[in-house]
Amino acid sequence: MLGIAQIVSWGSSFYLLAVLAAPISADTGWPLAWVVGGGSIGLLCSGIAAPFVGRMIDGFGGRQTMVAGSLLMGAGLAAVGSSTGLATYLLGWAVLGFGMGAGLYDAAFSTLGRIFGASARRAITNLTLFGGFASTVCWPMSALAVEHVGWRGACFIYAAVQMLVMAPALFLLLPREARKARAAPDRAGAGMTTSRERRTFLLLAAILMANGAVQTTVSVHLLTILQAQGMALAAAVAVGALIGPSQVGARVVEMLVGDRLHPTATLSWAGALVAVGVVLLALGAGPAAVAVVLYAAGNGVWSIARGTVPLALFGAERYAVVMGRLAAPNLVVQAAAPFAAGFVISAAGTDATLGVLAVLAVANLTATVALARSR
Repeated sequence: MLGIAQIVSWGSSFYLLAVLAAPISADTGWPLAWVVGGGSIGLLCSGIAAPFVGRMIDGFGGRQTMVAGSLLMGAGLAAVGSSTGLATYLLGWAVLGFGMGAGLYDAAFSTLGRIFGASARRAITNLTLFGGFASTVCWPMSALAVEHVGWRGACFIYAAVQMLVMAPALFLLLPREARKARAAPDRAGAGMTTSRERRTFLLLAAILMANGAVQTTVSVHLLTILQAQGMALAAAVAVGALIGPSQVGARVVEMLVGDRLHPTATLSWAGALVAVGVVLLALGAGPAAVAVVLYAAGNGVWSIARGTVPLALFGAERYAVVMGRLAAPNLVVQAAAPFAAGFVISAAGTDATLGVLAVLAVANLTATVALARSR
């Protein structure tokens, strides 16, 4: 159930503007940068909501929280589809963003942690296999909807699916969980209890933020970067299309052999693949397709590790709250990074931007190794 919900939710939020941005701008006359900026506002609001979502899942379970996420995403999509001005369009994305905070991976991982406890690793891995097909499934559906009913109709269709199909299905099929009793307003499960745990938490938060900055920057600007390196648009699109299969393939490998590694070791291997891919891309060493495949494989495994590492380090009892606190700064960075990278590209070019990303990825790899050794 959660796997299907992730395909629909990612496809109707994070991946939505990849297909709809140009038609929205052409139809309304709004600047494309502001249209795309709606997605950044959504990520920002998702980060704001994340700590609250974590506490709700910890206290009440994922059922009510994820149902609320689907309803909010539906309401946000309906607002975007019916917007008559840029302000109402951006407001719709803000509502959609709060729904994303309660409906995407971080909330789903926390829900699985609440249901399965310390044995949730396999369920988290399986969930990311579903999520990896979100763009593959929803991009063609979005394009088909735009062609036949327009971008507004596409938003309304997704809104109806979220509110009339996914929300009732999640409500009926997710387990009902008893509310947790709280011994104190800030019980031990809600925070770090030792200085070592606090250091570990801060290091992990920094690692997730750094990778989030690299990931969103490459995702948004990859085609621009490849074309600046002399690649034709059609070839750049073909190379970019390798990302989805590479992510899913790496997740399948992790599912087969990942149980032999501690989650922090898996995180280090993911960081290594990302770093090698970005460095190769920055140096222009070898075919760009190889660099992109390595980068994407690393990010595919990273999606799993960012769900399993907090579970291994902080335990199932605090998992939902810790996930919410880790998600907040990461999502804020993901919202800001593409804009910052756009300014760097304009001022210094794509080579300088890739150099910064390569240094950040290598530094992040070093941090993941330090985290693995500190456990």
